[in-house]
Amino acid sequence: MELIPRVQWHLLPSAPEAYLRASSLPPLIAQLLYNRGVQLDEIESFLTVDHHLEGNPFLLPDMTQAVARIYKALLSGEKIAIYGDFDVDGVTATVVVAEGISGLGGEVVPYIPDRVNEGHGLNLIALERVHSQGVSLIITVDCGVTDIIEVDEAKKLGMDVVITDHHLPFEELPRAVAVVDARRKDSQYPFSELAGVGVALKLVQALFYQDSRKERLNELLDLVALGTVADMVPLVGENRYLVSTGLKVLNNTRRLGLQELIKQSGLEIGKIGAEQISWVLGPRLNAAGRMGGALVSYRLLTTQASDEAQGLTEELGRRNKERQMLTEEVLDKVKKKMQLKAELPLIIEGDESYPVGVIGNVSSRLADEFSKPAIIVNLGDEVCRGSCRSIPEFNITLALEKCRDLLVAFGGHPAAAGFEVKRQNLAQLEKKMMSLGASQLSHLDIQRKLVIDAEIPLSAFSGEVLNLIQRLTPFGKSNPQPTFLSRQVEVVERHNFGNEGEHLELKLKQNRVTWQAFDFNSQKSAEEIPTCIDIVYQLKKGYWGAEEILQLNLLDFAAG
Repeated sequence: MELIPRVQWHLLPSAPEAYLRASSLPPLIAQLLYNRGVQLDEIESFLTVDHHLEGNPFLLPDMTQAVARIYKALLSGEKIAIYGDFDVDGVTATVVVAEGISGLGGEVVPYIPDRVNEGHGLNLIALERVHSQGVSLIITVDCGVTDIIEVDEAKKLGMDVVITDHHLPFEELPRAVAVVDARRKDSQYPFSELAGVGVALKLVQALFYQDSRKERLNELLDLVALGTVADMVPLVGENRYLVSTGLKVLNNTRRLGLQELIKQSGLEIGKIGAEQISWVLGPRLNAAGRMGGALVSYRLLTTQASDEAQGLTEELGRRNKERQMLTEEVLDKVKKKMQLKAELPLIIEGDESYPVGVIGNVSSRLADEFSKPAIIVNLGDEVCRGSCRSIPEFNITLALEKCRDLLVAFGGHPAAAGFEVKRQNLAQLEKKMMSLGASQLSHLDIQRKLVIDAEIPLSAFSGEVLNLIQRLTPFGKSNPQPTFLSRQVEVVERHNFGNEGEHLELKLKQNRVTWQAFDFNSQKSAEEIPTCIDIVYQLKKGYWGAEEILQLNLLDFAAG
């Protein structure tokens, strides 16, 4: 049987000769920078990742008003609620602002809504709860920019609201004291892609502006790295600086909860990068909000007691396993129901049994596997909640905006969003979303693609090139792990490993260069691999005993 690629290979075009010459870098590094949209005058700041990537917090809209109102509260001894969200971005943002204001002597009340009973953003029950605790000022983090009615209700209760958010606002803004959001059309801030925790940090930075608390600000950057990476915002511009600097703080974190989380996750302090946040730490912290109250994660990030840190981390581990199990169950149900709808432009499935806490995970898995927008809905008696994940060709939030008259609430980003809809309107919403999907996607040939940065020989990785590739980190959205193609590679050794032999290890040679390579998703037996193959791969760190080594992580391969 012929060995063929599992997905379509898409090799990016070569950088212009003028760009290659002007960069004064090895051609492969210049190509990688070009692929990531780095302009010639941006190369130095991209590689050095220094504080020049930071923006002045007072360029964010309404920042001056926000700082003035918070200092008024501090001077008069008001009780301040920090109102967050239940994902990693929201929880870390809540901790950042709570610790920042506490450090200035303020009395703070953290509030993170319950995903199932309250949903995202401000809600009337929560407003009444914090008001009953004597709160007169609410600061939102990672939410609030679309909560127009709720902000008005807060004012009726006698509470002021300062909004800090990074989601796309409506044309009409809430009538808050301040709406700090770099995505506002009138924003003068040079970077619009901050995560919620990034905006939270800018607020604290502005509050600390006259206090010269630079060291205290730096201690918050481990949280900023966690929230920014977990929220999958582009790791370019200021986010690149915040995550790069934050990873250094995270790898020396003083937070007992993070130390315990890293330990129980099988990771090692000093070896935590963006990948470990995405695949290990982030999902565990997210599990609290998905499978119960997110205050477990908040407490873990703020605890001063080792025994509490251990217990909370164990609780997160249990919730994460439950999340994984439920995600697989719902995914299996949805796939079975999809069999008769394979030709539709969107995946839209709902059921009373789909837990609100995992529908986001399921929609994400489906959008990735089938390369089409996916909407999974928890059907309630009166109100249904949907979680959406999309593809670059379909802006899901813009689509929901066109269905606004049918929705109770909605919000999000072009690739990820959520909504609430009355059950009586769900069928009409599905019909309209399908129509939008058909009009925008039916004429496109959308296939799963493996985007390749460059075609190179295995000998291309000299010491200088490897060092420069390392300087491109941290990798993430808009700055992906570099992917390479090498043709006519000789397979010297091959064998399967794993519990059921599901993984593949190869020893590859080209001319005089030899590499160890691993494919954890091939499901190919060693006997099927010919002696000459073309490979698509990324460089990955591995370990031989205590020694760190580089190896190839195979993404796909075909007969050469």
